Amino acid sequence: MNDLGRLEDLPQDYRDELKQHNLVPLWPSLRAVLPPKVPTRQTQATMWAYQDIKPLLLKAGELTPIEKAERRVLVLANPGHGLEKMQASAAMYLGMQLLLPGEWAPSHRHTPNAVRMVVEGEGAYTTVDGEKCPMSRGDLILTPTGLWHEHGHDGHAPVVWLDVLDLPLVYYMEASYHINGERQQVHTGQGDRAYAHGGLLPTPVFERTARPYPMLRYPWHQARAALLAMAADQPDQEAVQLTYVNPETGAHAQNILGFYALMLRPGQTLRLPARSPACVFHVIEGGVDIDVPTQPLKLGEADTCCVPGYTEVTLHNTKLDQSTFIFMADETPLHRKLGVYENRG
Repeated sequence: MNDLGRLEDLPQDYRDELKQHNLVPLWPSLRAVLPPKVPTRQTQATMWAYQDIKPLLLKAGELTPIEKAERRVLVLANPGHGLEKMQASAAMYLGMQLLLPGEWAPSHRHTPNAVRMVVEGEGAYTTVDGEKCPMSRGDLILTPTGLWHEHGHDGHAPVVWLDVLDLPLVYYMEASYHINGERQQVHTGQGDRAYAHGGLLPTPVFERTARPYPMLRYPWHQARAALLAMAADQPDQEAVQLTYVNPETGAHAQNILGFYALMLRPGQTLRLPARSPACVFHVIEGGVDIDVPTQPLKLGEADTCCVPGYTEVTLHNTKLDQSTFIFMADETPLHRKLGVYENRG
């Protein structure tokens, strides 16, 4: 039965007494929290154009020194959640971060997981748990929960990257905090070289303490080459996509959010099925039109968008003479852990 009683149907004195005892009747709000067939979603299909973000980010560099900002970031906020909540979806936070030549963003660690997708510039680096990770366009760098990390810049031009965090979820759980630290001592470990070749896993002869995140930097040149090889090896394969994984376990690179690289052949149109998690699309190279039921989105190089879950998405490569490469982030690992993951394709 769908015709449930309304709160207004209850006598005011009864409602006042419920409130006095911190009680709320369920039935007037039951359909709001348990709607039929499709969840209620606050996440809206939203696009952020890099040509709009970049001048404002550079202006922030003029207005606020790194010593006062600590992290100089413009948050990509989804209007469906309210800009003040600073979230792109229910579980994902996005931000564009700027580091200028000679700057150093001090070491800290925090409970939310984060990744950095480098948008443009050379010469910057992120040091994570003592491992210095150079930052070049398209590189994905992990800063997992609880690991010390800092950013420095030895180059000559601004460097910008896209931050993706599970901050909204961790904040909602009342588990979000950070701790400041000292500048890290850099060691020689480079997981991106040790795990550079598929099918070859470094194997210790003697027991050692396993690192939960053995690979912290995923160079774009390796991911791009793998996508091109897949496309050439399987020309009839419709979706040419890679998942960023932990090379020791084969699981997602981090515990809450999933990260992927997708290649669209010249002029290709690809329909993605409606799935439960929200998804972020960021164009590394090329351009793409994204069709969703609410509105069409047109993304050029370095543009970013977020699409709510349970939404069918169609991607069209607007480049007829070149492939388009897209970085994607979604909430799949979280949904699978909770047992709510759905693919309605």
